[in-house]
Amino acid sequence: MVEFIPAAKPIIGDEERAAVDRVLRSGMIAQGPEVAAFEREFAEHFVNGRETAAVNSGTSGQHLGLLAAGVGAGDEVIVPSFTFAATANSVALTGATPVFVDIEPDYFTIAPDAVRAAITPRTKGIMGVHLYGHPYLVDEIDAIAQEHGLAIYEDAAQAHGASWNGRPVGTYGDFAMFSLYPTKNMTSGEGGMVTCGSAEIARNVRVLRNQGMEKQYENEVIGFNARMTDIHAAIGRVQLTKVDAWTAQRQANAAALTAGLAGLAGVQTPKVAEGAVHVYHQYTIRVDAGERDRIRQALNDEHQIGSGVYYPIPNHRLPSLTRFAPGLDLPETEKAAAEVLSLPVHPSLTDGDIERIVSAMTAVLGAGA
Repeated sequence: MVEFIPAAKPIIGDEERAAVDRVLRSGMIAQGPEVAAFEREFAEHFVNGRETAAVNSGTSGQHLGLLAAGVGAGDEVIVPSFTFAATANSVALTGATPVFVDIEPDYFTIAPDAVRAAITPRTKGIMGVHLYGHPYLVDEIDAIAQEHGLAIYEDAAQAHGASWNGRPVGTYGDFAMFSLYPTKNMTSGEGGMVTCGSAEIARNVRVLRNQGMEKQYENEVIGFNARMTDIHAAIGRVQLTKVDAWTAQRQANAAALTAGLAGLAGVQTPKVAEGAVHVYHQYTIRVDAGERDRIRQALNDEHQIGSGVYYPIPNHRLPSLTRFAPGLDLPETEKAAAEVLSLPVHPSLTDGDIERIVSAMTAVLGAGA
């Protein structure tokens, strides 16, 4: 029987299991020395030593980062609609208004012209998303922010190790959030990291994650229980030693897929901007909107290959968020939502798996001709 190729596959090995066992035996399970070590190591590995705070999820990190940066009721934050709902949810949870804008079509990231057109006197900042592991157009967004005196907040949930003109993502904004969910390029089991542009924001995040206190029982503000455990941090520390090799494998897999799919009618393979390092959290192609569901079903049923659609419903059309965007028309976002299909690219793939994916895509597209 042919083995199923999953769309994503977390990698947890003996080293991670041993790290968890070590922490359990230590008796120090809640936020403690493992978390502090993970914060330092993550910062050194990914963001040039920028001050970093660990939290219990990427969404918590984004929410607390915004609060720490002073975002609240009456503010507007410009966000792309083509992203996971957590991007806009985190803005709305502060009491601020997410202002949805369109994407540029090549890299699925926030469109500079759309950002410029959305700025109002209430705009506090711009939340760029390094979607699928490709940086947003950093130079253009930074220039707009500087021109208008706006803050930058980075959603780097999918972009561990990505960079723009040699500078790592996560070092541009007032803060950046990295997710450590199981299917991300590295994981802590669950969790997030907030990399901070100032000591003040870093302290604010740490206070907010710990019930509003830095010293026990001296609660300064109303806060949250958003701490990372030492168990999760121990897993993350092991994964840090492996993520570079996994990233290189993702990039090699992506190159092989692109070479195999090149010239195949009806498929547009991922583009990479000049100066960008893409870490391929997802390998996302475009196919004809009318064919996508058939292609995905055939890959699954006939070829035992998983795939994903990220994201089928733009944020501005989600029932939970439509009140922020009545009657909004975002044509590039709608087109992408109808056409995108993410093929397996994770580092567990073999050369034979890559060949199967390419052969299956060729067969499925041929069957629809």
